[in-house]
Amino acid sequence: MIYFRLYIGILFFLFGATIGSFLNVLIYRIPKKEDFVKTRSHCMKCGYQLEWYDLVPIFSWLFLGGKCRKCKTKLSAQYPLIEALNGVMYVLNFVLFGLSITTLLYCGLFSALIALSVIDFRTYEIPVGFNVFILVLGAIRVITDYHNWPEYVIGLVSVSVPLLLIFYATKGKGIGGGDVKLMGAVGLLIGWKLVVLAFFLGCLLGSVIHVARMKISGESHVLAMGPYLSAGIMIACIWGEKLISLYINYLNGLMAS
Repeated sequence: MIYFRLYIGILFFLFGATIGSFLNVLIYRIPKKEDFVKTRSHCMKCGYQLEWYDLVPIFSWLFLGGKCRKCKTKLSAQYPLIEALNGVMYVLNFVLFGLSITTLLYCGLFSALIALSVIDFRTYEIPVGFNVFILVLGAIRVITDYHNWPEYVIGLVSVSVPLLLIFYATKGKGIGGGDVKLMGAVGLLIGWKLVVLAFFLGCLLGSVIHVARMKISGESHVLAMGPYLSAGIMIACIWGEKLISLYINYLNGLMAS
């Protein structure tokens, strides 16, 4: 049994790394409005069209020494890092949730979060396509777990509606429209308890990390919330149930004393 799980885990990593390679394409091309379906992968410097052996996740970058095969331009370490990260997150989901619909949905969610985080970090914009994709995942969750549909429907509005009010009250200065849509779509997928926790964790991470970045590197006050919200969402998906249980037990302990 352990060998079977190891084999499946390796397959999950390889598949995740392959999807990670596609995420790199999205990260580079979507902000530039370039086609990412029909146009072949190519060197951003010389235009050399990559062959299949140039596209093996992680290993091609290592084999080429992080350089373009033709013009020898240095390639960003982002390529293998995104591929490896996505592969690891796929394996983690498999380890935690096994071969289940939850694993498949969370793998799709995590891939979208990784890509949109990098794009938002660079452009301060979350492409709507990622939110639509997550919303579709949420619809699948509701259909496959229809007995608990109220939890997901409440999740759709529990965070996004208050954020929407803030968006209109501040004319988009207090929160971005993409962040509002992200939390709505994610809420439909993971339910109201986890999305509330995810939002709290995202705000906590954003306030601590961004303030530190402002102090250390002179970062501006403008904050891209996408990466921090995404981190909060991932933590909530992985450890949310345990964190909520610990919090409830802590409150019960206080009341009992």
